[in-house]
Amino acid sequence: MTTKSNYRSSNRRTFLGLAAALTGGLAAPLTPGQVRDAAAAAPHQRSLPTHTFRSDTLPATADEALTRLREGNNRFATRRVRHPHQGRDSLRAVSLAQHPFAMVLGCIDSRVPPEQVFDQGIGDLLCIRTAGQALDGAVLGSIQYGIEELGVRLVVVLGHERCGAVSAAVEHVRAGTAAEGHLARVVQAIAPAALETVGPSSAADWVEQAVRANVTRVRHALSADPAFGGATVAGARFDLDTGRVSFHPF
Repeated sequence: MTTKSNYRSSNRRTFLGLAAALTGGLAAPLTPGQVRDAAAAAPHQRSLPTHTFRSDTLPATADEALTRLREGNNRFATRRVRHPHQGRDSLRAVSLAQHPFAMVLGCIDSRVPPEQVFDQGIGDLLCIRTAGQALDGAVLGSIQYGIEELGVRLVVVLGHERCGAVSAAVEHVRAGTAAEGHLARVVQAIAPAALETVGPSSAADWVEQAVRANVTRVRHALSADPAFGGATVAGARFDLDTGRVSFHPF
């Protein structure tokens, strides 16, 4: 019978082999011996005791992980941050193995850094940031990797107030124009949320409603994907004025 540990080891060997093939001239391919050594070391590294560098225990469930994020955001919003897991011992420990307890799919906006918003440290969160939380193959593959290989059980789709990417999508929908260049992919990804919320009396209200609708759409898309069946997907919105994160339903 194939155990979960063996399954993850197999995935890791496949991932490493694929990475070596894709990098081509960018990096020397791993030799069979290096792949075997990495696979053999992985179970040992995964079982490293976290108490050697943490004063707390890792959340065991998605609900516990969500509580940890709520508590961290409350510290951030009330200016009582702890900046956990950033000392020398933490750095040394995560150099050997990582045990993130949640993943955040957020926006590239410079005002919404997930580790700071949730007052977490190095090794605590896997963070993916795209304009307006736009999805593509690389994002989906990264989420699957976090769930299957690192055992993450909570994925948070984090939108935010006055999102520039959502504003751009709303403007293109309003004007009936198409975005140019690579920006077109972002606008196309968010446009359904803008179309879904047409009607507010002001542009600001339209953007706000589209932000919420976009988070909901992305959250539903991830929740419905069988590749992510091992995780809970939550939606959230960051308020730029207060520093507060509200979770779905907002």
